[in-house]
Amino acid sequence: MTDSKPTAGKTPALKQPPVLFDRTQKLIKKIDGMLDGDLITYWNNPGGSVCSNDVMGFYQMLERTGPKKKLYLFLKSNGGNGQASLRIVSLLRRYCDELVALIPLECASAATMIALGADKLIMGPMAYLTAVDTSITHKLSPVDRDNNRVSVSLDALNRVIKLWRDEKDSHTDNPYQSLFQHIHPLVIGDADRSNSLSVKLSRDILSFHIEDGAAIEKISHALNTWYPSHSYPIILREAQAVGLNAVEMDSETHDLLLDLNEVYSEMGQRATTDFDTSKYHNNEILNIIETKNLQLYYQVDKDWQYITEERRWKGLNDNSGWRKLELEKGKVSKSRFHIS
Repeated sequence: MTDSKPTAGKTPALKQPPVLFDRTQKLIKKIDGMLDGDLITYWNNPGGSVCSNDVMGFYQMLERTGPKKKLYLFLKSNGGNGQASLRIVSLLRRYCDELVALIPLECASAATMIALGADKLIMGPMAYLTAVDTSITHKLSPVDRDNNRVSVSLDALNRVIKLWRDEKDSHTDNPYQSLFQHIHPLVIGDADRSNSLSVKLSRDILSFHIEDGAAIEKISHALNTWYPSHSYPIILREAQAVGLNAVEMDSETHDLLLDLNEVYSEMGQRATTDFDTSKYHNNEILNIIETKNLQLYYQVDKDWQYITEERRWKGLNDNSGWRKLELEKGKVSKSRFHIS
């Protein structure tokens, strides 16, 4: 979990991740020059996610670039908040006539929802989408062995009940009586509501560019119900079968996007510093949004203390936030980007 080793008697220097603006800009401008539209990148490291704060980041980016006839969006994310996905798509569609998603790697869950808002998906050989059915982490959810709340999905609950019905005998109690011993009734109710939410989000996002109601229903139904696992990889062939306008990515664009992902991965490397066995500091870069001459990135800047009595980590001294790098008249300026 941590990287830097503390030195006896000394407070270790905080590990800082590299900010590689020059390298990312060189690649973005090269890729942008190959496209018949403008490129925006949206990259999450494994600890980052699609979230509501990113909406403001996209707004700042799009306000600066202005309306475009065609936008290309490089997407790489393991998912996050589906409602944030709807807001991001709504913004993107306001600033372009046509939206194309570039997907060289994982584009999962809430990131798949963003991809649904694109007129066309261009997928590389390692690219995949996933199902968009929703799981929730409720304040009353069960806890794992580390005392963290676990997510609960309606699909998992329905499968438990189906299994009970398939194997029940006349002496077996109602399954909910047993479920309620492990999962609070309010969690089950919220899981049912969240499933309805994911279906509506899918329909609303698709409606930005698809007028055929039957096509919208087919795609939404498939991504919410067809797959036995939320993380089931929907590769290019499967995406086409679902009804999405997905095509294969050319090798030159694919290789350059992988190069860009490598640089972003270097920026998003682990940046944790141990103070002792129960306290560390995290400086990791989680999310990056970038276009020509402008980069926004969200960086954690936070202490973590382990509370033994509660068996959990508690955040302290949180100075996390967005940073902005902008190239103007040959000079790069750096500033904090505050969101309240």
